[in-house]
Amino acid sequence: MHSSPRRLLAVAALSTAVALVGTACSSGSGSTSTKGADSGTYTVWDPYPQFAGGSAWTKLLDKCGTQAGVKIKRTGFDTSDLANKTLLAAQQGNSPDVLIVDNPVVSTLAEAGVLTTTDDNKLDTSKVDPNLLAAGQSGGKTYGTPIGANTLALYYNKKVLKEAAVDIASVKDWTSLTAALEKVKKAGKKGVTFSAIGTEEGSFQFLPWFWGAGAKLTELDSAQGVSALSLWKDWLKKGYAPNSVLNNTQTTSWQEFATGDYAFAENGTWQLANADKAGFDYGVLPIPAASGGTAAAPTGGEFVTIPVQSDTGRYATSGKLAACLTSTQNLYDTDTTLSYVAPTSEVQAKQVAANAKLKPWVDAVKSAKGRTSDDLGTKYPKISEQMWKAVQSALSGSKSPKDALAAAQSAAK
Repeated sequence: MHSSPRRLLAVAALSTAVALVGTACSSGSGSTSTKGADSGTYTVWDPYPQFAGGSAWTKLLDKCGTQAGVKIKRTGFDTSDLANKTLLAAQQGNSPDVLIVDNPVVSTLAEAGVLTTTDDNKLDTSKVDPNLLAAGQSGGKTYGTPIGANTLALYYNKKVLKEAAVDIASVKDWTSLTAALEKVKKAGKKGVTFSAIGTEEGSFQFLPWFWGAGAKLTELDSAQGVSALSLWKDWLKKGYAPNSVLNNTQTTSWQEFATGDYAFAENGTWQLANADKAGFDYGVLPIPAASGGTAAAPTGGEFVTIPVQSDTGRYATSGKLAACLTSTQNLYDTDTTLSYVAPTSEVQAKQVAANAKLKPWVDAVKSAKGRTSDDLGTKYPKISEQMWKAVQSALSGSKSPKDALAAAQSAAK
């Protein structure tokens, strides 16, 4: 905790990592909380400022506190504020007892020495799907447990596809998807919209195609990576996707799809409520991999973690709070509120039983992958930045996909 060079490195890494876009987190602000002098008060920091006192979320926190025999002092922060405040609090020896944080930041905080491991805090992660738990792992150790996950898939407009004589069951890989887009264009409609903006959102949306080609983040310029970027480039060249994707955020991309003119839109679980309000019949298809099957899409969502404390006696109660927040019943209630897919198969089954529309999302989450998985940790933000720059260069026409990714790989090293 007191290794200065390591801490300075963590500050530099975190300044980049916190720019990562939490895909379903709302923005807001909160004031810092500190632990009360009374050891019976435990602090909880979360990235849900949209939930005020009296909400289902704050009631759950209070219920978990009561069950653990303590009072809860909770503060909700904007996602990027939360990461910065957490690092500062750790430097001052004033960390919250329980921290709920966006999953790409977990490894950064862990490498900075801010978080305890599940070996230390005894959190049970045995029921969590391994691909989701991986986002909170670094150096062979686990630093928390996911409270829920979201990811990307393809929404589709059933009317547009019907008018273009496209059977959605035929869309199983990149070749059949591109053939569907060609039919849609010939029918006078628009193909697919997504976000390729020069930020983490652009990388987030490109990753399913990159991973779906079999590419690895440690080799941006592999033949597989080039094929993924070439796919997007060809879609723009042939008019299957609009040039607006270069500046689209996930929100503006959704607004394009909501016009009813597009056959497909790449977006996430957080748009489900908007999809129901769109006024047209829609479906959801997991993003196909190049040669078929479901591509790994990146996971969004948060982890419940327990920061390092000078008084290690607090861990037992903090562990009870974390276990309560991630119990089977509480996960179901919370993830329904957040439009998240639960991180355990048991709760996922309950979600699908209650709402059949979640089935393709559960399938997508089961194939999903953490952005910092493969032990990338704090290396991910730098790789991601070069990735979105390459996407921008290729789609704008300033470089070929091959040259853009070659430059990206060189810079990422």
